[in-house]
Amino acid sequence: MKINEEIEIEELVNLIPESVTYLMEKGIRCLRCGEPIWTTLKNAAKEKGFDDAEIENFVFELNDLLVKRVNNF
Repeated sequence: MKINEEIEIEELVNLIPESVTYLMEKGIRCLRCGEPIWTTLKNAAKEKGFDDAEIENFVFELNDLLVKRVNNF
């Protein structure tokens, strides 16, 4: 599985629970504050004012988190 900008927040959180903390640190709140979890990573980031390059970086870093998670199991 590889994460892309069209992944729904709910799926992302199910796949990588620590992504909640990652997203909150970036200013994209999910679950804890009641924002919709069925939106995509791209839409959530765009709503917070992030540009395409920043979203690409989120995707890269989240894929890195996924690899680390898989390698730990």
